[in-house]
Amino acid sequence: MRHLKEQTNGKDKPKSKVTLKQAFKTIIWPRRNIVFIGLVLIIIRSLSGFVLPLKSKVLLDEVVPNKDYNQLYAVITIVIVSILIQAITSFLLTKVLSIQAQYLISELRAQVQKKVLSLPISFFDNTKSGALVSRIMNDVEGVRNLIGTGLVQLVGGTFTAVITLIILLKMNIWMTLFTFLPLSIFGIIALKAFKYIRPIFRNRGKINAEVKGRLTETLGGVRVIKAFNAEEQENKIFEKGVNNIFQNVKKSMTATAIMTSSSTFLIGLATTGIMGIGGHYMIQGEITPGDFLQFTFLLAFMVAPIVQMSNIGSQLTEALAGLDRTEELMNMTAEEDDQERTIKLNTIKGDIVFDDVSFAYNDGKDVLHNINFKAPAGTVTALVGSSGSGKSTIAGLSATFLNPKSGKITIDNQDISKVKLHSYRNYLGVVLQDEFLFEGTIRENIMFPRPNATEEALQNAIKAAYVNEFTDRFEDGLETLIGERGVKLSGGQRQRLAIARAILANPKIIILDEATSNLDTESEALIQKSLNQLVKDRTTIVIAHRLSTIKKANQILVIEAGKIVERGTHDELIAQSGRYYDLYTYQAKI
Repeated sequence: MRHLKEQTNGKDKPKSKVTLKQAFKTIIWPRRNIVFIGLVLIIIRSLSGFVLPLKSKVLLDEVVPNKDYNQLYAVITIVIVSILIQAITSFLLTKVLSIQAQYLISELRAQVQKKVLSLPISFFDNTKSGALVSRIMNDVEGVRNLIGTGLVQLVGGTFTAVITLIILLKMNIWMTLFTFLPLSIFGIIALKAFKYIRPIFRNRGKINAEVKGRLTETLGGVRVIKAFNAEEQENKIFEKGVNNIFQNVKKSMTATAIMTSSSTFLIGLATTGIMGIGGHYMIQGEITPGDFLQFTFLLAFMVAPIVQMSNIGSQLTEALAGLDRTEELMNMTAEEDDQERTIKLNTIKGDIVFDDVSFAYNDGKDVLHNINFKAPAGTVTALVGSSGSGKSTIAGLSATFLNPKSGKITIDNQDISKVKLHSYRNYLGVVLQDEFLFEGTIRENIMFPRPNATEEALQNAIKAAYVNEFTDRFEDGLETLIGERGVKLSGGQRQRLAIARAILANPKIIILDEATSNLDTESEALIQKSLNQLVKDRTTIVIAHRLSTIKKANQILVIEAGKIVERGTHDELIAQSGRYYDLYTYQAKI
């Protein structure tokens, strides 16, 4: 599906409302064959609906006065056939359009999710995961009213109303024109209500996303909540959120109720007037009771679609509001959309160079200042320093999760800002401090980077990371379910799983962020052996608080306040008796 994606100079397009014309072009027109079938079906259903009011005149003015049973049977048969046709076309409408609408929803969800995953890390840093889930799953729901029966009923209802109007005008022009006044007033009310409702629907999507985002965080952090006895605090936050949803729904329901009640009053007024005028004409003998009954039936046929159109209008308004929010996501610039990234890496050695690199998360507040270092292929570069010094930022820049504010990072002498990210990340492996594991089995988590890896490669990774040391004790072995985020495993077990995953990925460049931070002494000894195997012949950037684990690093960079204050091997830095010496001797005493 093509989306209305317009960008200027690589910047995101300003927010704009999706119009019905745009929705028609991108969503309805590509499915015109299905929509056309729906229109044909609804026209057949509408035409078959005219049989009952038309035959009611025949019943009162011809069949009953003449006591003609043969004609009575014929009228009943025709009406039954028309009702059967209406039932069949209604079923086919649901079968054809509603199912197609649900397929479109699933297709859109897949596209939005694909787009979201293409966005840079900075987007996720500033957006709640629960809010994104809401936008992917809920905002596209309304399109069912564009492809489903909603839009087709709008067109079909218009067709029915126009045909009925022509028949009514031919029957009695004055009775018909009398109905126009209340219906015109209702139309004006409905149009004003739709303008009022659309921003409400749009805001509802935002509120829903915020509430669901907080709820996702609450459920994910339930242990922290219970540990600090903070259930009441979270309850109040959630209650405030659902109350905001309630207030939003109340506004839309009030507007809808105004439309419904005004339609009830105005249509009732029109019907009462028709009773008076019709009674007058029947008394004068200008129309028969059959004419009056037929007129009343047909009037209902004209009014019903108009009232129905007001409900469909609300549905279409909700659909367009959801598409507004969806289009905001679809118009964002993906990582790979950067026109500067033209270099594709087919193979790499792994030489990484930071050349005068500075970085800031917020303008005017640099967290890295003029960082310069080389990490030759196959070497280990360790980053040490106090918390918040900038170590993880350097690792994030090396992994291309962040982009430098100034300066240049190169991979094999190629400017990394001009390299296609996918081609670089093919050779990248990352083991984070708080490693993320997916709900599923141990096997599935290790094989995540290479789902088609051989059993031999899997077993080699398992042994290299000493995962078998604990899986052999599990009844289900590698098929053991680990729970959400691996809650059924210890910190050390989760970390070994993450290292096994990195070993199986077989990258050229490894980023290790506090890879041994969650391990006990025994596990650390096992992991240190596997890490020695993992980093062999690979360019490795490792962040470590446990300085005993990086004695063999080719170079150690001491980072403080975003600057490299010392550099060298372990022995060289110890000999300098500087910052590294202080950190190392302090840990040794502990």
